[in-house]
Amino acid sequence: MEGGKCCLENLELVRLLEKSYKNKKVFITGHTGFKGSWLSMWLQNIGATVKGYSLDTEENTELLFESVKTNLEIESVFSDIRNKEKLQTEILNFQPDFIFHLAAKSLVRYSYSFPIETIETNITGTANLLNSLIKLDKRCNVIVVTTDKVYENKEWIYPYRENDELGGYDPYSASKACAEIVTGSFRNSFFNLNNFDSHGKAISTARAGNVIGGGDYSADRIIPDIIKSLSDNSIIKIRNPESIRPWQHVLDPLNGYLLLGCRMSEAPLHYSGAYNFGPLPDSSLTVLELVENALKHWEGGSYEVSMNKNEPHESSLLRLDITKSEIELNWKPKWNSSEAIKRTILWYKKSFIEKENDFELCMSDIENFQK
Repeated sequence: MEGGKCCLENLELVRLLEKSYKNKKVFITGHTGFKGSWLSMWLQNIGATVKGYSLDTEENTELLFESVKTNLEIESVFSDIRNKEKLQTEILNFQPDFIFHLAAKSLVRYSYSFPIETIETNITGTANLLNSLIKLDKRCNVIVVTTDKVYENKEWIYPYRENDELGGYDPYSASKACAEIVTGSFRNSFFNLNNFDSHGKAISTARAGNVIGGGDYSADRIIPDIIKSLSDNSIIKIRNPESIRPWQHVLDPLNGYLLLGCRMSEAPLHYSGAYNFGPLPDSSLTVLELVENALKHWEGGSYEVSMNKNEPHESSLLRLDITKSEIELNWKPKWNSSEAIKRTILWYKKSFIEKENDFELCMSDIENFQK
């Protein structure tokens, strides 16, 4: 019976996504990023018409987008979300039914080196997007993707809920907390739910963290660092071995974003708000545990702990409470952290060693996720 129930739930998921997104216009900012590339492929597979807006990627051959773009039948606009006139023009010309705002400077360590760029992109860029909607004369569901780091992290064992205090130690975390506040301000001021019939805009924020999956090559992320070391036959350097993170496969939060968009389309007054998308409580692992799991599936490699007192501050403990998403959206993670690590490492092995097509590898994971 349990297997039958699982199949029924997955069949319902496929039908729900197709009902909501097939032949609909979806605008994605940051579509060339790690999450954005996976989301673009998934939406194309569903049958959506996708338009992406991102910085130019031609010089960055390591991006997943560069290896899959020949298989993507989507329109790409290359510009900066800080260019408010360009962004507004592209949105108004496209007339989207859904917007997923993923464009951001998304690395903590990067934000220490480039705090102003991080703040301008994450805060002003979000404001530019929301301001563009004022002139969009049609119904549209908007999901602003932030991060689990928007919470004022007290390093406690309790998972954070959507109504907990926002904050941020580093420029990245603070900028994303501000993006949450800006989003709430625009929703209250210009897209108030009491006046939904006049403006037709439903706006939510989605908070997720440490996603892993095939095709991530970003600097200062643990999986890309592991893969680079394994490919070079070098020792993996671990900075914060005891830090606990809510590891999850990229498809789990993306599934949450898509489900949220479905619910917003059905009942915008009820589903406009903030939602956490994290793993189940028993899926939080230390960085060391993740590395050891990864080496097991790669079947080789070695590591060493490389502590540096001068490293910039990063939180050591962070957990999300996903009760709201479970109850209101009927969402929960499908792959636990062990399964996420396994699928991620096997993706890289097939890409690097067996030279399989990256797009086909992604589509295979998407199809397996839905089965």
